[in-house]
Amino acid sequence: MKKLLAGALTLATLALPAMTVPAQALDLSEMDAAEQQAFGAAVRSYLLENPQVIVEAYEIYQDRQAEFEAQRDQNTIARVAPMLFEDERAWETGNPEGDIVMVEFLDYRCGYCKKAHAEVKELIAGDQNIRFIVKEFPILGEESLLASRFAIASQLVAGDEAYGQLNDALMEYRGKITEGSLVKLAGKLDLDGDAILGAMEDPRVAQLIADNRQLAGALAISGTPTFVVQDQLLRGYVPLNGMQDMIAALRAEQ
Repeated sequence: MKKLLAGALTLATLALPAMTVPAQALDLSEMDAAEQQAFGAAVRSYLLENPQVIVEAYEIYQDRQAEFEAQRDQNTIARVAPMLFEDERAWETGNPEGDIVMVEFLDYRCGYCKKAHAEVKELIAGDQNIRFIVKEFPILGEESLLASRFAIASQLVAGDEAYGQLNDALMEYRGKITEGSLVKLAGKLDLDGDAILGAMEDPRVAQLIADNRQLAGALAISGTPTFVVQDQLLRGYVPLNGMQDMIAALRAEQ
């Protein structure tokens, strides 16, 4: 609210008649009591007569804040690009030579991640020029962490194809996540659940999750799903048509 009023005050000041307050006297600390009172009365009168100025000031503030945040995100993405786009430990699908690189930070207990999953798959299937990378980012408790550790371990034990199958299965799964339920889920995919369970203790599993959390921290990511598309950061669920529109816009800029 203070920022809103400050912006409105600035616009109102600029709109006041020149005779009211000299431009160099906008610093209230340089005015005497009478000048401050006159200035305040003039601003108040102007805002009461032109309340739309407050809305205009707030819209300008929002636009400038969005531009600042977008530029900050782009700078950070450029700084952490090797870990974001070139970490060989991360599972990926789509076209490895695609002109668009898309990264998703996900949690298997996140409802919006589950909602986005089918749409992301549809996006990749319908667009043969997207490289898609997954970042395990368990933030919703012990069940989330258990699921992520199991998924990463499946890649260590059985390779990328097994991880892809388990990733799909975990996103579709709606029950309680326990070691027993994960082993059972793996069995349905003809994977050795016990072997995967044992591989969860591999130090590489914990290290990858720790590195992903550090990466998320650098990008100010605190929720899932979060997408990085080229140099753009999207926090939260984005419907299929929104992702398609964004990718089309990015290609138009290339």
